[in-house]
Amino acid sequence: MSHSNEDAATNGTMQQKRNIQIIEWEDLDKRKFYSFGVFITLSIRATVYPATLIRTRLQVQKGKSLYGGTFDAFIKILRAEGVRGLYRGFMLNTFTIISGQAYITTYELVRKYVSNYSDDNTVKSLVAGGAASLVAQSITVPIDVVSQQLMMQGQGEHLSRFRLPSKSETGKPKIVFGQTRSIVTQIFSADGLPGFYRGAVASLLTYIPNSAVWWPFYHFYAEQLSNLAPSNCPHIVLQAMAGPLAAATASTVTNPMDVVRARVQVEGRTSIIDTFRQLIRDEGAWGMTKGLSARIISSTPTAIVMVVGYETLKKVSLRPELVDSRHW
Repeated sequence: MSHSNEDAATNGTMQQKRNIQIIEWEDLDKRKFYSFGVFITLSIRATVYPATLIRTRLQVQKGKSLYGGTFDAFIKILRAEGVRGLYRGFMLNTFTIISGQAYITTYELVRKYVSNYSDDNTVKSLVAGGAASLVAQSITVPIDVVSQQLMMQGQGEHLSRFRLPSKSETGKPKIVFGQTRSIVTQIFSADGLPGFYRGAVASLLTYIPNSAVWWPFYHFYAEQLSNLAPSNCPHIVLQAMAGPLAAATASTVTNPMDVVRARVQVEGRTSIIDTFRQLIRDEGAWGMTKGLSARIISSTPTAIVMVVGYETLKKVSLRPELVDSRHW
């Protein structure tokens, strides 16, 4: 073999190793995947929940009536309600772990199905991400409706339609699941069963595009970073950088609908269009950016933890016979 051919072969090998290798559904040991997945999903949710709570309160408040911004909200909640205040509704929210498992399963299965018709990674990611969000939101919306009402209690309780009884009213200290039961009862009394699906359309219009945008941008940023980084740079580092970039992009694109979704669910509104119009009328175009900084701030650690956790989960769940054939 000539020197030029040897160089070409070497460069080809290096380029192959530089590319971000995607572990597909058929490559996984499913038992490991689901066992480790529950723990990782729960860890991610516990890490980012305070930012989610802050984002919700910022989006629902009128103007800056209570909080001046993300940091101001964090300090005020911490001072007035303590660390527990940052985790209002968290116990109930952990049930969304079911939707988390449904999400990743749907994503991987749809991605595998679409690969029968297209080899384009962007197409596979776009379709699979949207489908996964559709399935997950059908499970998540009722939990979100209740947990968001719990988030608004305490310092932000005047922003909610429903109120928890105080200790003086009941004579007993408030219990976590007692709070949940109280909110569930109030929602059912006021709106019936449809009350638990209030804002479902707004949620779908928020999270399906968010998910559909996130995955293609994630793979795009990862590949671009792999072209810029040294050949010996670990792929997990590039993926951890690509995750927040994709999350910031998706958050910016979908934030206007996320503001509308939060108000529909918390304030009990019935019309997405009327909520949007009132938001523009009262607060102008800037109203569409409410909670965006909190969303991006929360999405950064979320994306890093999620990407590192998810990619690590897939690696440790890789079928044993495939381990040696992969370059990380």
